[in-house]
Amino acid sequence: MKQLYLIKRLPLRKDYYAICLFGFVLSVRPLSETELNHELIHAAQQKELLYIPFFIWYGIEWIILYFKYRNWEKAYFNIRFEREAYHHESDLNYLKLRKHYKYS
Repeated sequence: MKQLYLIKRLPLRKDYYAICLFGFVLSVRPLSETELNHELIHAAQQKELLYIPFFIWYGIEWIILYFKYRNWEKAYFNIRFEREAYHHESDLNYLKLRKHYKYS
């Protein structure tokens, strides 16, 4: 199954180049192995939370963290799903050994 789809533009901020939605990675350019691994970690997170609950949890957590830090970027980097993806993106074997529901 093809997991990366190249598109012309993402409907997000201009500095974003990829997003994982419902297990599909959309990107405006080819991704490095590390970048793709980051997005595939999000795909695994989404799948185990049955997709819609993932996005609800992600959004609520971002709002709470935004009010805590009063900083968009700091809130984003402290979302548990982003912390897990950034922490393990360089480990290309991570998804084979990843424990379910362990967002760290």
